[in-house]
Amino acid sequence: MNHTLAIIKPDATAGGAAGKIIAHLESAGFRVRALRMLTMTTAQARSFYYVHRERPFFASLVAFMTSGPCIPMALEAPDAVAKLRREIGATDPAAAAEGTVRRLYAESKERNAIHGSDSDDNARREIGFFFAGEELLR
Repeated sequence: MNHTLAIIKPDATAGGAAGKIIAHLESAGFRVRALRMLTMTTAQARSFYYVHRERPFFASLVAFMTSGPCIPMALEAPDAVAKLRREIGATDPAAAAEGTVRRLYAESKERNAIHGSDSDDNARREIGFFFAGEELLR
């Protein structure tokens, strides 16, 4: 088993889809190992998305991710990172496969319902950003 991070974003939380997304991920075989709800500060969002700081969408991404509550979750499954990427679908919900989280719950490419780690290294870093080691259930 390995781990990955998902964040249910403010659009999905505000739209009442958080429980449906968690149920979707659990039915796909993920086990929730840690979870919390928070509203990210600007400093937290800028730090978490630092890798995108030079991209033209960085400021709007930070504004969006601080606009309301989000739900970071550490998830466990075999090949967790790749499996989550398949379950959430393409960034643009119009291009996402049928039955994926983004196809079902995302509003747009920018308001795309969920974040998922894109590599094992990033998953470890991102989980550590939100959760201390002792917070992860074994």
